[in-house]
Amino acid sequence: MGGSKKTSPAKQDKAQNSKDTKDTKKGRKDKGESGPRKAEVTVMVNEKEAMKIIQGSKVVTVHDLARQTGVKISAANAFLIDSTKKGLVKRVGGYSGHHIYQVVSS
Repeated sequence: MGGSKKTSPAKQDKAQNSKDTKDTKKGRKDKGESGPRKAEVTVMVNEKEAMKIIQGSKVVTVHDLARQTGVKISAANAFLIDSTKKGLVKRVGGYSGHHIYQVVSS
């Protein structure tokens, strides 16, 4: 059926020795050590621009808003959820995380 061949003990020793020498030659660090932490980047949706896009269309999805505003889907999703809580938009359809939003008529 398959599977890998068993390697001889001599080949196992050679593979282990060459792996150890490669790591020390390249100057790799141990797994416990880490470099400087990367800075977190927070992207916010421009509220005026997003509301203009939402009001200009009948309905909008998270993906549409993210594409049109040039932000990540997670940022667009957070904006739409926050706007729903504020009462600016309402969820009118969709399923399983793919929701459709619409502006609340005043």
